[in-house]
Amino acid sequence: MFLKNKNKLQSRIDTLISTDTRIEGNVIFSGGLRVDGQIKGDVSEVPGTPSTLVLSEHGSIEGAVTVARIVLNGEVRGPVHSTHDLELLAKSRISGDVHYKSLEIHTGAIIEGRLVYVGESANAETPAILEVKD
Repeated sequence: MFLKNKNKLQSRIDTLISTDTRIEGNVIFSGGLRVDGQIKGDVSEVPGTPSTLVLSEHGSIEGAVTVARIVLNGEVRGPVHSTHDLELLAKSRISGDVHYKSLEIHTGAIIEGRLVYVGESANAETPAILEVKD
């Protein structure tokens, strides 16, 4: 009767990687993860458990990111795969291809790579090097 819906996106933060923390290795999580520090390795959610990743302006990830909902304001060096929505805030920078279903880009965000739409018509592909300015 009180079953938790495993396919519902999490809006709370369960785990924090603080500013002075550096992780070398892959990170697999569920729920919400906020990264203020550095990760050298791939970051992904537990399969079948849509999760949320928040990367602050002080945070960085060097590796592939595969998460349902992603909010970026830091730097990612590697491909980004979002199966639900991706929000790029003003100080975000991605060096790698971006695969998205829903994309919001704020002024100042930088993407060095291809933008690949993976929504209902997954064949649409738009190569781009994009810099959003005022």
